[in-house]
Amino acid sequence: MDVADERPGAPVGASARVDNLFLRLHLWLPLALGALLLVLIPATDLDRRFALWWAFDAATGEFPARGTVWADQILHRGGRLAIWVVELLCMAGWLRAALARRHEEARAWAFCVIALALSVGIAGALKQITNVDCPWDLQGFGGDRPYVWLFADRPDWLPRAQCFPGSHSASGFALFALYFGFRDTRPRMAAGALIGALIVGSVFSFAQQARGAHFLSHDLTSAFLVWFICLGLYLWMKRHRRAAATRMYNDPPK
Repeated sequence: MDVADERPGAPVGASARVDNLFLRLHLWLPLALGALLLVLIPATDLDRRFALWWAFDAATGEFPARGTVWADQILHRGGRLAIWVVELLCMAGWLRAALARRHEEARAWAFCVIALALSVGIAGALKQITNVDCPWDLQGFGGDRPYVWLFADRPDWLPRAQCFPGSHSASGFALFALYFGFRDTRPRMAAGALIGALIVGSVFSFAQQARGAHFLSHDLTSAFLVWFICLGLYLWMKRHRRAAATRMYNDPPK
C-alpha cells in the first residue's frame, strides 16, 4: 500500500488514514522502541553482560571467533563485498529500466542506489567522530582501556576509537533500501527485501560481536540509523512527487 494516493482527486480522508497508519508503523513505533533500548541497555549494562555471556571466553581472555575464517573472511570481508555487488546490481537495474523508459521501476532502483550509499556512508562517517571503543580494546575483554559509557565524557588521554555505530552491520541493514524502494510497486519483493535485510544485518551483527568488534548496542544503533535514513529519503521523495503531481494537475500543459 502506498503512503498516500497521489492522485489529486483522491479522497482526502482515505489518504490521511493511510499516512497515519504508515507513520505509526514506520516512524513512531521504531522511535519508541529505540528510545526504550536507549534507556534499557545502559541501565542494565546489557552490552557487557551479553558479550560476556556468549561471545567472550573468560578462561582464555579472548574472543574465540576473532581471526576465524567464518567471521573474518566470510562474513566480514565477504559480506562487505556482497553489499557492493548489490549496489552494482541496483545501478544496473536503474540503467536498464531508464533505457527501457520504465519510469516507475527506474525511480525505484535509483532510490535503492542512493539509500544504500547514504546508509553505508553515514554509518562509516559517524564511526570516525563518535570516539567509542571496540569491545576487544576494553578491560575485561582482553584490552587495556577502561569502559566508558556511550554518552559519558571520554578521558582525553585515551587514544581515539572508531567502533560506533557498527558500519558492517549497517551495510547489511542497508538492504532496507530495497524495501522502501519497491514497497509501492512490488509489495512482495519489498516484503522479501525487508526480511532479507533483517536477516543479513543480524548475521553481520552476530559475526562482529563474536569477533569482539562491536557490542549489541552498536549494531542495534546501526539498524535504527539505516531504517530512519531510508525512511527519511522515502518520505522526501514521496512529498516531492506528490507536489509535482499537484502542480501538473493545477497547471496542465497547454
